[in-house]
Amino acid sequence: MALSDAAIRAAKPAAKAYKLFDGGGLFLLVNPSGGKLWRLKYRHLGKEQALALGRYPDVGLKDARERRGEARKMVAAGFNPSFEKKRAAIAASVGAANTFKAIADELIDKRSREGLKAITTDKAKWLLAQLEPALGSRPIAEIEPYELLAVLKKVELSGRHETANRLLAFSGRVFRYAVATTRASRNIAADLQGALISPKVKHHAAILDPEGVGGLLRAIDGFDGLPTTKWALQLAPHVFVRPGELRMAEWSEIDLAGAVWRIPGSRMKMNREHAVPLSAQSVAILKAVEELTGGGRYVFPSVRTPLRPMSENTLNAALRRMGYGVDEMTAHGFRSMASTLLNESGKWNPDAIERALAHGDSDSVRAAYHRGAHWDERVKMAKWWSNHLDQLREGGKVLPFKRQG
Repeated sequence: MALSDAAIRAAKPAAKAYKLFDGGGLFLLVNPSGGKLWRLKYRHLGKEQALALGRYPDVGLKDARERRGEARKMVAAGFNPSFEKKRAAIAASVGAANTFKAIADELIDKRSREGLKAITTDKAKWLLAQLEPALGSRPIAEIEPYELLAVLKKVELSGRHETANRLLAFSGRVFRYAVATTRASRNIAADLQGALISPKVKHHAAILDPEGVGGLLRAIDGFDGLPTTKWALQLAPHVFVRPGELRMAEWSEIDLAGAVWRIPGSRMKMNREHAVPLSAQSVAILKAVEELTGGGRYVFPSVRTPLRPMSENTLNAALRRMGYGVDEMTAHGFRSMASTLLNESGKWNPDAIERALAHGDSDSVRAAYHRGAHWDERVKMAKWWSNHLDQLREGGKVLPFKRQG
């Protein structure tokens, strides 16, 4: 006799578990504790088996019968419902572990252990944080292109075109890694190439004319902000390293007696140590800084805590305070300034200038040769360049360079 909801509700626990049958192998198991569990008896390959269909009243009589029907269809088709249920549970568990965030975190950790610079790792974590609210908890194999595109378009519509493209590129790396490690079947980010507005290429503004350089140097000398900021601005044109390399400089890297600053590869763009010859002017600036910050780790520490370096925007903010607009001069512009004027002087081997700028060489053997071959010239060039900056600062007569034909 088929069961009814009333009969199920009326069923009371007994000293031993008992069964209430509904037909077609479906029955309700009533336990002494009072729990009521749906079970289905069936035969597969000649063996009797039982399939759990849920707990009453979470699964009502109607739902239990529907689940019985689905299971019987599977049996008729030659499948084992118990095995398929376990397989689905495993797939769901694997899918939950293989979320977009889990895969992205794994990739970031892998690349960090491979030697990825801390600053690049931090940028990757920031990009993941932008994607996490919408995609972080989603199993990566289930994410559709339209889901990723919706996130990217929201960023793009806010006017952050470059950020949207960086998010797409980062997503592509995550999906490629998921495919390579068999957690996804395809890289859906590749399907979105061309879907976003390409950001306009931005060049770092820089002062490149000698008279303008002289005016900038005098403005820096007259800067009335924090001493560490002023010293960093004074040192920047002499060493023309990248802004991040300058603000994160550590005293352990600098040999004032030997007049050399060795920046470890972990902080360099090309992941190779970069030695910077220090002119007498650079050494003098660093000695002045040493009196204030020499007891700490960083040459130019944060104004908030000596345990962290100067903030990323400090030098650019100082330039704005001195009246130089974002389209006139940037902290990165000191590199363009040096590159342009050193090349225009015609006095130095272009390879020596490239080495001074720490521009990479794809051939590691050739790069090592260039580091050694041009060191003496770079030392002389550092001295000449600092003297030339002094001349420009003093407003001396600027003679035109003899350009190379």
